[in-house]
Amino acid sequence: MDKIFGLEGKVAVVSASTKGIGLASAKALASQGAKVYLAVRNEKLADQVIAEIAEDGGQAAFTYFDASKPETYASMITEPAEQEGHVDILVNNFGVTEVRYDKDILNGDTEKFFEIVSGDLRSVYVPCKTVLPFMIQNGGGSIINISSIGSVVPDLSRIAYTTAKAAINSLTRNIAEQTGKYHIRCNAVLPGMIATKALMDNMSTEFIESFERHVPLGRVGTPEDIAKAVLYFASDLSTYVTGTLLEVAGGYALGTPQYAEYSGMTNG
Repeated sequence: MDKIFGLEGKVAVVSASTKGIGLASAKALASQGAKVYLAVRNEKLADQVIAEIAEDGGQAAFTYFDASKPETYASMITEPAEQEGHVDILVNNFGVTEVRYDKDILNGDTEKFFEIVSGDLRSVYVPCKTVLPFMIQNGGGSIINISSIGSVVPDLSRIAYTTAKAAINSLTRNIAEQTGKYHIRCNAVLPGMIATKALMDNMSTEFIESFERHVPLGRVGTPEDIAKAVLYFASDLSTYVTGTLLEVAGGYALGTPQYAEYSGMTNG
């Protein structure tokens, strides 16, 4: 990929970046000249990614982040900042749910609801709060929060996860409003269904085909689709864009709920 995004000399931190969206985002940023810190728990997996990035001519390093250890939500930022002298880009990609408990409002586990919402929101709030002084000192920066199309389209299940992502949308816009004067931009990417290994291994072919009928672009997304949006928000191409919630979902839920049925009746 030609280096047209102006990331040479930039330092980026990407959480949960040894697979899926985080991995694709880390590689995209590194391909454009940024030095990328992989904020992950497994250093061995991180070393593999670092080697792959190096083979492609990029730079990457490891910084420890473990969702079960709240102190690492800040240290994953402070360690790279102290090592490099600055952090210019933060990609908050981490987010989880527990499908056994995270169901609808009637059947979901109440304690797990608050645990999931708190964990997913804290994993964005604390890194943002920690990185801001470094970005202010450096004259600006870009924060990209990975949300979900489920944050704006109600779901039949996963009420904790989607509520957390909706909160992250609000947090994103508040940060954008409150830090713009420091030349800091904060935006969110809202992925639709993305063909990560975990999803493809756990979703039936019938379900995926059913979902695709409700997507105007007619396919499941890829991690690289999301990484391109991350790259845009991280780069000089978006220097006048902040507080944006960008849906990268192939047009899912764009039109009438009967889209799948009607689209099969038309001739294009």
